[in-house]
Amino acid sequence: MQNKTIYINALLDRYGTLLTKKQLHVCNLYYVEDLSLAEIAELESVSRTAIHDIIKRSEQLLLKYENKLKIYESFLKRMKLYKEIKSIGDKEIINLIDKCIDTEI
Repeated sequence: MQNKTIYINALLDRYGTLLTKKQLHVCNLYYVEDLSLAEIAELESVSRTAIHDIIKRSEQLLLKYENKLKIYESFLKRMKLYKEIKSIGDKEIINLIDKCIDTEI
C-alpha cells in the first residue's frame, strides 16, 4: 500500500489541479493527511461508500492522465540521468545538476 500511496501522491502533485476541488480535497485527506475513509466520511457528512467512490474515480483519472502525458515517468527518467551524471564527480557538474534537480521538485 505504501508504494501505491507514494505513487498516487506523486500523481496528485502533477495532475491534482485537473481533478475537481472535491476530488482533490478528498484525495489530499486520504493520501496526504492519511485519514481513513470513515474519518473523511464523517468530516464531509457523506457515506464511507461515497468517499470510496470519489477516491477510486480520482485514482482512475490520475492514472489516465499519467498514461497519456507521462509527466511522472519522464521525471523519473530525468532523475536517473541526473544521478548518473553526478556520479562523474566533477564539482561544477554536480552543482549544475543540483540546480536542475531543484527545478524539478
